[in-house]
Amino acid sequence: MTDTSGARRIGRRTVLIAGGTTAAALAVGAAASPKSAAAAICTLTKEMTQGPYYLDGALVRSDVTEGKPGIPLKLALTVVDSACAPLGNALVEIWHADALGEYSGYVGNNGHHESDDGTFLRGGVLTDAGGVARLTTVYPGWYRGRCVHIHVKVHTGVTVTPDGHFTGGSTVHTGQLFFNETITAAVARISPYSTNTVTRTTLAQDSIYDDGGPSSGLLTLTALGSTASSGYTGTLTLGVSD
Repeated sequence: MTDTSGARRIGRRTVLIAGGTTAAALAVGAAASPKSAAAAICTLTKEMTQGPYYLDGALVRSDVTEGKPGIPLKLALTVVDSACAPLGNALVEIWHADALGEYSGYVGNNGHHESDDGTFLRGGVLTDAGGVARLTTVYPGWYRGRCVHIHVKVHTGVTVTPDGHFTGGSTVHTGQLFFNETITAAVARISPYSTNTVTRTTLAQDSIYDDGGPSSGLLTLTALGSTASSGYTGTLTLGVSD
């Protein structure tokens, strides 16, 4: 069940992610104006493979857990446009493996047997006026050949249907979200993650993550409590070219 169906990056579409020190390298010319310097808070990154486990027809919902066990994870993903202005009403869609490394719709590929409704740990939510999409899930598990990660797509111009799905629009970003290795190692010692006997690929060993930090999808994780089992918030600012 190795997610190696694409190159480390797809195509040439430019994506912007709010950066720190990397942003300074993007300023063009030594005498940048205040306006151009402000624009340089967005750094460039490439898209990443969507992998083999994407399913169309995701539900529009902020909580994708469906009762799946795992350490709580609260995502706050901010979408901005090419001018770094918040992009409201964009749909941010995520999907990822459960604590045992199984994807809904593909259960068994990582060697575990569990119920499969085809929808757990999948879904999307519209950004608010400030460009923020807030999603509730669990810390992902791992499967053969990949580090812990979450897949993400950003869609604009979608229509939310009466049955809670979405149609139409354009996909303006396909990427992956990654996790601090020290935190993942702590999570891996906690049940049910600890019952996953598949050898875990670390962040440094992963074939997709390119060690680019936030510009390559590395989340900023903040503990929700005093122990790893209390969970984390994960934040990242994604900007898409228009």
